[in-house]
Amino acid sequence: MAHRVVVVGAGFAGLQLVQNLKGSGCDITLIDQRNHHLFQPLLYQVATTLLATSEIAWPIRRLMRPRKDVTTLLATVDGVDRETREVLLRDGTRVPYDTLVLATGARHAYFGRDEWEADAPGLKTLEDATTIRRRLLLAFERAELTIDPAEREALLTFAIIGAGPTGVELAGIIAELAHRILPREFRRIDTDRARILLIEAGPRILPAFSPNLSDYAAQSLQKVGVEVLTGKPVTQISDKGIVLGDEPIAARTVIWAAGVQASRAKDWLGGVEADRAGRVMVQPDLTLAGAPDIFVLGDTAHVESDGKPVPGVAPAAKQQGEYAAKLICTRLEGKDAPAPFKYKHMGNLATIGRNSAVIEFGKFQMRGWLAWWIWGFAHIYFLIGTRSRLVVLLSWLWIFISGQNSARLITQKETLKDDV
Repeated sequence: MAHRVVVVGAGFAGLQLVQNLKGSGCDITLIDQRNHHLFQPLLYQVATTLLATSEIAWPIRRLMRPRKDVTTLLATVDGVDRETREVLLRDGTRVPYDTLVLATGARHAYFGRDEWEADAPGLKTLEDATTIRRRLLLAFERAELTIDPAEREALLTFAIIGAGPTGVELAGIIAELAHRILPREFRRIDTDRARILLIEAGPRILPAFSPNLSDYAAQSLQKVGVEVLTGKPVTQISDKGIVLGDEPIAARTVIWAAGVQASRAKDWLGGVEADRAGRVMVQPDLTLAGAPDIFVLGDTAHVESDGKPVPGVAPAAKQQGEYAAKLICTRLEGKDAPAPFKYKHMGNLATIGRNSAVIEFGKFQMRGWLAWWIWGFAHIYFLIGTRSRLVVLLSWLWIFISGQNSARLITQKETLKDDV
């Protein structure tokens, strides 16, 4: 009987592991609650009308079509029975495993204020992206309709909470949309008067980067019309706006980019050690303590390399998937296990807007238009399939030449509150 590997999660880590197990002789079951693999680093471009959903997501079944050793299940996991070695699905199905891989990613963290999500959606899924895109575009449309100056000002105020790479990238493109693309298309409003607020509770934006690159990013954003507000936390969020410290700000569109927490995987495993973000503490070989048959990867796991936590980024997840596949294969072949997992840092990248980005790799730093092109080609390289790379490249070239975003359609209904 073939060795049964069950992989929960078709993100970067899970998909990389499945790809690297090709030819291993394993019987693989890949379970995900969505039918597509998502390239999350470009999700903000769907939210801000640069790309369509189909350009950054691919059906899992299509990706696995050539793999007769892989069975794909569209299902929701509700638990793991470690004694019987079975994954428990919500419909009552029990999927047996010899090796279990949990790579279920992360979701938004509102620091105990989950009620904020309806008014300040995060950005982790295609549904999140289309909800944000809908709210952005409707804000301009409703501002064109209203005759109330105060309501118009609130509709044209956009608040992004959290100034890591996602928040910075969102702010830059929303500013470009408001100040460069839309002004000629509206008659009753001046979209150039839109306020884009980038809010960071800490002392500077892009805290993972060196201070000089953070300063450069802040200055670049200010040049394109973004108000960078640091040093004060948001204390309230509602459908009317936010409270920054003790100052109320009327804003009808609020986007959350301030924090994430791991999925519910730790709850399935029962009593395992986890960090404050809910990530499962794993051994140096990425397995659960006392359970070498269970791997936990990607944003679901607290992984340390060289004494430092491994960041929750795509290259790290892919490296973990590759390592776990190698370890599974060496076990099946009866060979010595590889050395403990060691993360190879690929550098920090963030785009600030049109023709501007920052890159940091050790002591090497780059900023400006060349960094923007390198950022773009790096992301295109990691896209799946030649067609996807070509489509995204052509979309970017069209936007660059024409100055028109390619996905400004209001189609999907609201996902977090009653549609209006």
